[in-house]
Amino acid sequence: MAKKTKETGEPKNIIITEQKITDTLEVNYMPYAMSVIVSRAIPEIDGFKPSHRKLLYTMYKMRLLNGARTKSSNIVGQTMRLNPHGDATIYETMVRLTEGNGSLLLPFVDSKGNFGKQYSRDMAYAAPRYTEAKLAPVCEELFSDIDKNAVEFVDNFDSTTKEPVLLPTTFPNILINPNQGIAVGMASSFCSFNLIEICEATAAFMSDETIDVTDYIKGPDFPGGGELIYNEIDMRNIYETGRGSFKVRAKYRFDKKNSCIEVYEIPYTTNIETIIDKIIQLVKAGKIRDITDIRDETDLKGLKIAIDIRRNSDPDKLMAKLFTMTPLCDSFSCNFNLLIDGRPQTLGIKGILNEWVRFRIGCVKRRVQYDLDKKNAKLHLLQGLSKILLDIDKAIDIIRNTEIDAMVIPNLITGFDIDQKQAEYVAEIKLRNINKEYILNRIQEISELVDDIAGLNAILSSDIKVKRLIAKELKAVSKKYGSPRRTTIISEADAESIQFDDLVEDYGVRFFLTKHNYFKKIPLTSLRTSPEQKVKDEDSMLCEAECTNRSDIVFFTDKRNVYKLKVNDLPDCKASSFGEYLPNIISMEEDEKIIYFTATTDYSGYMIYAFENGKIAKVGLDSYATKTNRKKLVNAYSSKSAIIGMRYIAEDGDMVLVRDTDKALLFNTELVPLNTNKTSGGVQVFTMKKKSFVTMLFAAEEFVSEDIERYRTKKLTSSGAQISDSDMTDNKIPGQLKL
Repeated sequence: MAKKTKETGEPKNIIITEQKITDTLEVNYMPYAMSVIVSRAIPEIDGFKPSHRKLLYTMYKMRLLNGARTKSSNIVGQTMRLNPHGDATIYETMVRLTEGNGSLLLPFVDSKGNFGKQYSRDMAYAAPRYTEAKLAPVCEELFSDIDKNAVEFVDNFDSTTKEPVLLPTTFPNILINPNQGIAVGMASSFCSFNLIEICEATAAFMSDETIDVTDYIKGPDFPGGGELIYNEIDMRNIYETGRGSFKVRAKYRFDKKNSCIEVYEIPYTTNIETIIDKIIQLVKAGKIRDITDIRDETDLKGLKIAIDIRRNSDPDKLMAKLFTMTPLCDSFSCNFNLLIDGRPQTLGIKGILNEWVRFRIGCVKRRVQYDLDKKNAKLHLLQGLSKILLDIDKAIDIIRNTEIDAMVIPNLITGFDIDQKQAEYVAEIKLRNINKEYILNRIQEISELVDDIAGLNAILSSDIKVKRLIAKELKAVSKKYGSPRRTTIISEADAESIQFDDLVEDYGVRFFLTKHNYFKKIPLTSLRTSPEQKVKDEDSMLCEAECTNRSDIVFFTDKRNVYKLKVNDLPDCKASSFGEYLPNIISMEEDEKIIYFTATTDYSGYMIYAFENGKIAKVGLDSYATKTNRKKLVNAYSSKSAIIGMRYIAEDGDMVLVRDTDKALLFNTELVPLNTNKTSGGVQVFTMKKKSFVTMLFAAEEFVSEDIERYRTKKLTSSGAQISDSDMTDNKIPGQLKL
C-alpha cells in the first residue's frame, strides 16, 4: 500500500507481510519463555536461581569467605561480570541473602549495615555504598571442593571467564530456605525446613527409600517463627506431591498490667504494615470494638506489634478473631517446581531428595576422580624417582656429561627407562636434595599413595560408599550449622477455632421497613433515647422486627423472590435517618417491592402465607436456609393465587383471616399441615362463595376485638363469623368489596 511521507509528500511504499501466529510464538515467544523459566525464575537442585549463584560465586572468587567484609557496591560491581542485568537487581538479590534482612532460615551473607527487614514493607534497605558484606561461614558447604572439579563450569555471557553450572552443596539447600519465583506459564514456591531435620531425613532416605518422611521432617520452619497449624492430611499431601497449602499464625503474649497484647512473631507471608492497616480498617468499620490503640514497636531487639485493648476484654478471644479476620494467620502455598537437568518438574520431598542425592553422588565422584588423578600423577612421578635411587651417581653423571641442555631429558629417559614426565621431575630436583635420605623418604610415600588410590577406586566403584560419605558430611553440617526449630507446631485441635458469629459483635437491634422499601437497623440502646421514626413524605412503616446483630434478614417480594442479608453487613443508623434504600443493596428486579421481612438466627419457625382463594400455606423457614451464602432465592411461595398476607411464627399460634369485608375466621396454625414444598398452594381454610376472596391476614394479637373467640373455628374448612362494626372500625377493615 502507498502512504505519503510527512516531509516530502511523496508516496511511501509500506510492505506488509503475513506471518502465522504459530510461527510467531515459536520464533519469538517461546525462546523468551524458556529463558525466563531456565535462566531466571525457577531454582535448580542446588537451591539457587542463576542470580543467586552468580552473586555467591563472585563473592567466593573475591576471597570473601575468610576475608574481611567489603563494600556492597564493590560486590555488586564485580558480580556484573557474570550477571549483566543491572546493579539494582543484583543488590536486591544480595539483600535477600543477608542475615540482616531475615528472609532466609540459613543466611549466606554476613552483613553489616541496614539491609531492611523481611517482615516490614516500609523499612527500606540502605544504598550499597553504605553497607558491607562477606560470605557467611556456612558457604564453606556451598563451595566445598568446587576447585576439585566437583561441578561443571561454563563460559560467562561474554566468554571472558568461567562460572559453575551448579554449586556442590553438601546439604539439600533447595529444602532449607524459602524460595519463590514466577516464570512464564508456571511458578515456584518452596517453604523452608529445619536443617537438622532435613539432614537426618536425607541420611535415612539414602539408607531406605521407603521411609516415612513425616517421622523426620516435622513440618516447615520459617526464619520469622510463628505457629504452624498442623493438618496431617494436608502436610502428607505436600510431602508427597509438592503442592498444597498450610496455615501459619502469629505468636503473642499478653501484658496484663498494661492491658496490651504484644505480637512478636508473624507469618512469613505478611508484614507489619499490612497487619496494622487491616486491624485499623476493622476497628473503623466497627467490626472490632475491643482495641483502643495499635503501634509498631519494632526495634533492635526484634519485631513487636503492640495492641492496647479494653480492660474487660478477653485477649485470647480477641486474638482468635484477629487470626480469622487479618493476616496474623496466613496461608503459605507450596509448589515445589524446580529445574532437573534443565526441565521443570514438580516433585514431592522424596522426589527432591532422590534428585539431590543423585546430584550429590555426581559431585562426590567428580571430586574423588580429581583426587584420584592427582594421586596417580604423583605416584607415577615417585615411581620414576625410585628407579633413580638404584644409581644416583649415574643420574648425576648423565646430567653432568650432557653438553646440550635440551638433551638432559632424553638422556635420562634412555638411561633409566622412564617417561618424559618422570624425567622432567627428576631433572628439576634441587642439588641439595640429590641424596639418598631425601629420595628414600619420598619413595616411602609410594605405599601410602597405593593405599589411597585403592581406597578412592573403591569409592568410585560403589554408590553405597559414596552415600556413606555424603551421610557423614550431612551429619557434620547438621552439627555445625543446625539450630532448633523457630516455628512451633500446633495441631488443628489445639488451635482455637472460631465460628462466624464469634467474629460479629452481638447486640440487640430493631429493624424497620417502610412501604417505599427503606430499611433501618437501629441498636436498641439508640432506640431508647429516640423512639420516633423519621420517614419520607407519603411513606409509612410496613413492618418491623427485633433480633440481634448476628442474625440474617429474609426479605419477601411481590414477585415471589426472597433476598437474604446478614445484619452485620448493614450499618447501624438512627431513628432520625431515612435508612438504607434496599433496591440499591440487594439488586432487586425492576418494579419489584418488598412486602414482608423477618429476622432469624437459626431459621427455626414457620412462614404462614394467605392467598385470595382462601387457602393457607405453612412452610418451614429452614426452606430458605442455604449452605452457601446465596443472596437470592426464587419461587419463594405459591403463584396459584394472589397473596394477600404473610407472617413469621416461631411456633403455632392463632391467626385471623378476613374474607371480603364481612367475615372473619380465627384459627390455630396447628390445624394447617406443614408443607415440605415452599411453592405449595396450601389447604383451604375459608369456605369461599362465588366471586368472594380473602382480603386480610392478622396475627391474633394484632386483631383488636372485645370478643375475638366468637370468630374461632376448631376445624377446617369454615365459613367464619360476621365481623362486628366496632371490629371493622378498630382494625381498619375497608367497608367495600374488591371489584
